[in-house]
Amino acid sequence: MKFIDLRSDTVTEPTEEMREAMCKAEVGDDVYEEDPTIKKLEEMAAHILGKEAGLFVPSGTFGNQLSLFTHCERGNEVIVGDDCHIVQHEAGAASIIAGVQLRTVNSDKGALPPEEVLRKIRKEEDIHYPKTGLICLENAHSNGRVILLENFKEIRKIADEYSIPIHLDGARIFNAATYLKVEASEIAKYADSVSFCLSKGLCAPVGSVVVGSKDFIEKAKKRRKIMGGGLRQAGILAAAGIVALEKMRLRLDEDHENAKYLKSKLEEFDFINIVEEVHINMAFFKINRDFENIDFIDYMRKNGIKINPPEEGIWRFVTHYWIKKEDIDKTIDIINKYFKGL
Repeated sequence: MKFIDLRSDTVTEPTEEMREAMCKAEVGDDVYEEDPTIKKLEEMAAHILGKEAGLFVPSGTFGNQLSLFTHCERGNEVIVGDDCHIVQHEAGAASIIAGVQLRTVNSDKGALPPEEVLRKIRKEEDIHYPKTGLICLENAHSNGRVILLENFKEIRKIADEYSIPIHLDGARIFNAATYLKVEASEIAKYADSVSFCLSKGLCAPVGSVVVGSKDFIEKAKKRRKIMGGGLRQAGILAAAGIVALEKMRLRLDEDHENAKYLKSKLEEFDFINIVEEVHINMAFFKINRDFENIDFIDYMRKNGIKINPPEEGIWRFVTHYWIKKEDIDKTIDIINKYFKGL
């Protein structure tokens, strides 16, 4: 059975072009910096995002945690949004790996109010206070919203005033750039380091890249090794990432349009409420009917559709390269049949 996978944009299969590139990739030992395909990917990523250097890592969570580990000293405090990925979906890794404390800000649907960021900064040296070591932003946000650049500009001014670096969780930075109709470098310029996923929406099977200054990336290389991310013939994976950057980032508007189409079809059900604006490739919604989540998920799977359970009552469907309009129509039809049968 061919499954329609709406769980995430990170579970897509690589394209045929990626598979061919992976088969033919020239490789070497990346721990010794001898893998030419890895080098090409890292240089390409840095160039696209307007940074000096890049570093291939296994995953988005790895990229974020490596950045915290590299920017911060143990015992530092990191200012983050209370609903960001680093807080909500990275298993408390910041306390384990970097040994930092997270100081959360109540976000405005993903955007950090600049005045609240300013208030949270430790502005004076005090024996009782930790040092503010980093500010973390996210764009596009995990809730599917794109944060406006004016917000980043204001926070950058505050960070510069207090000499605090900024890390951007840019897992879906190319989706954000597509929505804002700007180059991804226009978003990245407000951060000292950026991590982004090659798998989220870009179809590569594995990997993320962290970009920043040459000094930052050189420092991060040893910490990547400490975290177990020193890979050998990783050019096999990087080859798919190169195709992702050359081609897949340029077609994301198709996924966004399909997400809007999915939203419009879901809204036709009188028992479904869309709970977030659709900016990128995600539709968030609530189902206002009495039913068992497990039964619904199982029914969908038996009919060739993979979905995740809700978080706090909110469901999420994600479009990507392998999701077409006919897949959405089939999904809507199956949902209709399930609830008609209750």
